[in-house]
Amino acid sequence: MALSHTTTQKQVNKEKSSISLLSLTVGSFAIGMTEFVIMGLLPNVAEDLGVSISSAGQLITMYALGVAIGAPILTVLTHRIPQKKLLCLLMVLFILGNGISVFAPNYAILMGARLITALTHGTFFGVGAVVASSLVSPDKRAAAVSIMMAGLTIANIIGVPLGTFIGQHMGWRASFGSIAIMGIIALIGILVFVPKMRQENTESITGQITALLKPKLLLYLLIGALGNAGLFTVFTYITPLLTQITGFAEYHVTWILVLFGCGVTIGNIVGGKLADWKLMPSILGLYFTICIILTLFTFTVYNPIAAVLTIFLWGAASFAVFPGLQVRVMNLAQNAPALASTSSHSAGNLGNAAGAFIGGWVITHLDITSLPWVGAVLVGLGLILGIASYMAERKLQQSEKGYSI
Repeated sequence: MALSHTTTQKQVNKEKSSISLLSLTVGSFAIGMTEFVIMGLLPNVAEDLGVSISSAGQLITMYALGVAIGAPILTVLTHRIPQKKLLCLLMVLFILGNGISVFAPNYAILMGARLITALTHGTFFGVGAVVASSLVSPDKRAAAVSIMMAGLTIANIIGVPLGTFIGQHMGWRASFGSIAIMGIIALIGILVFVPKMRQENTESITGQITALLKPKLLLYLLIGALGNAGLFTVFTYITPLLTQITGFAEYHVTWILVLFGCGVTIGNIVGGKLADWKLMPSILGLYFTICIILTLFTFTVYNPIAAVLTIFLWGAASFAVFPGLQVRVMNLAQNAPALASTSSHSAGNLGNAAGAFIGGWVITHLDITSLPWVGAVLVGLGLILGIASYMAERKLQQSEKGYSI
């Protein structure tokens, strides 16, 4: 009887954890929508507000900078707020930012609203990753983080096309209204289902920053940034690459990107399980796989079927590495896991911006067909740094083991 009761209790706890993770996933889905949906609505926004498309494009740039610079600062300033309460406050801020976007009378106010939502992005994922990993047993932390982050990838498959459709048929403001509604649903889910968590981290601001400035942790932030740079060097210009070189019509690219998103989602889940199995070997193995795939893409880009298959595998491998890298960074910053996790997203956004810039340089000074191998070189640099760090760590462990004997 006691055994049966214990089993039942374990099932109840597992169900509660699953619902809590689902609430966090809905939040990440909403954030993913607000980040990317504007890319398909730039002409509508520009025309409505009376600005050029290039000016409207700055709404994307400023959002990325808001994540990269503002998120770690906000995380430091709010580090003493209990995690559940902080997640709720972030979603309220997120709803406010999107609500302002709905009624923004001019470009400047819309820019301010975008910056407000950008502040919530990195901090939500940083704190959410810590909460998600604490809801499960230690051997399932990466899988839990991957489930929470799956909302971001699913947003690219379902949320962004849906939001773009709404914006094109009901006006771009309606898109932000639908995102605000998703934020409200996420807020209710967090309030009801995410348990209150004991606030173990009482580190001072100075202590958190000191924990973040460990050389090894900074190295892994750089590795993550290089991986993202390699991804966005190619992904930013994937449409002209597929239309000009592979020969696809523009309307085909949308479906190819949906397939890419499917690969991203599958890779995200599989990557979490791989990281729980063998953390560092899986990270390094996936970086090596990405290098190979991007190198092959240099040749497969000329064949429609081979190009589509390569893009699917590239999406899967590129996003499979994220959960493990996130857990690795959190492990290295034991006294400031939320700040480290947030900084990981900031480093990733800096990598996104750098990749877009490098890709533009490659097109201007080399050729658009050079994008895949340049992306492979950037990821390869991250791989080399990761291997060097891992080998040095193993050597130190063996040395300490021999000394203790």
